[in-house]
Amino acid sequence: MDGDQALGGFSSQGLAAIPASLQPVVEAGDLSGFVTLLWRKGEVAQVNTLGLRDVEAGLPMTRDTLFRIASMTKPITSVAALMLMEEGKLKLDDPVTKWLPEFADMKVLVSPTGPLDATVPAARDITVDDLMTHRSGLAYGFTSIGPIAQAHEDALGPPLGGPHGPDEWLKRLGGLPLSFQPGERFHYSHATDVLGFLVGRIAGTTYRDFIIERILKPLGMSDTDFWCPPEKRDRMAKLYRINPDTDKLQDVSFPHLDGPPAFCAGGGGLISTADDYIQFARMMLNGGELDGKRYLKRETVELMRENRLTAEQRQVPFMGIPFWLGQGFGLGLSVITDPEKQAWMGAGSEGSFGWPGAFGTWWQADPVEDMVMIYLIQNSMPLGPEAASQLATGQRMGGRAALPVFQKLTYAALGRPL
Repeated sequence: MDGDQALGGFSSQGLAAIPASLQPVVEAGDLSGFVTLLWRKGEVAQVNTLGLRDVEAGLPMTRDTLFRIASMTKPITSVAALMLMEEGKLKLDDPVTKWLPEFADMKVLVSPTGPLDATVPAARDITVDDLMTHRSGLAYGFTSIGPIAQAHEDALGPPLGGPHGPDEWLKRLGGLPLSFQPGERFHYSHATDVLGFLVGRIAGTTYRDFIIERILKPLGMSDTDFWCPPEKRDRMAKLYRINPDTDKLQDVSFPHLDGPPAFCAGGGGLISTADDYIQFARMMLNGGELDGKRYLKRETVELMRENRLTAEQRQVPFMGIPFWLGQGFGLGLSVITDPEKQAWMGAGSEGSFGWPGAFGTWWQADPVEDMVMIYLIQNSMPLGPEAASQLATGQRMGGRAALPVFQKLTYAALGRPL
């Protein structure tokens, strides 16, 4: 390692390589910009703000820029459910039909890509554990192929920004057949949205109110919510995609709402900032406690960070790639089980955990290095039916290729080149 030490025990020269390597991605037009944050051993070691949050208006990325963090919402929802578990209000092996009768007597597709009327009865009810590990048999339209993919879109609307409130949405989802038998395999799905509404029903409140009062407010995450109020909209990063016709960035931002949405998606609805999310990530890294306040018991957080997928379940590709090589999935989090096998996807010590978001956002906490990495971009991924099966076609992938660069340069700055 270089002799010039920066904050957090990083090499100054190593840290300098991170913005130098990410800036060309902005200049090439692959992304509008980045906000990255590195925290290690009690201090923020680096914040990078590169490019623009609004290309048309020429507004730069700033440390307090707001991002749609998509599935980075899922670990927060999982913590909410586990809070109720610690209070004795639910168990992991409880059938969700105790609170969600919409999921009684479910049917399962004979083939996950087959006709909707070719079904068999579910062998058992979906459990809370099934929801938290995406082994419920539920689906997303964008992770599915065949008639069930379009059926999700027709019944529910888009996976984010749908028009239905929780009760109507649950009824509609419960009326669709499952793609797999409960417990059979990991299939990325609306399960965490269901988990959020389950939290609301058990707590006798709304899912949004529960996480605001129990997680977001206590952690000081004052910029994190399911909508962006008018006074903060100037700070919001626009959501872009590469227009295939022009090969240029195109603004595909969601319309702003007048208030919190009817559908607060526990699987992907939150808007947040780097400094907000680092609070949640540090609490998780610290075993459920931060700044003298305990959110979960240490053993509960350790349970979240243990792989629960079987060897057979990890053989099945995720989003078309062998994602589970060296990785597993716990309760709402992925965890690195073998850094050498996992290294082609990024970087991290054994036991590192986190979860990405569909618009390119990502975080990871590394207990070995006492480090959290936050990476925020707004790069739209199509979320319509069968989209996941087409990810590698028809779009410029330079924006997505920047994340492994950030990951590997971070560890290289600690003297761990990969």
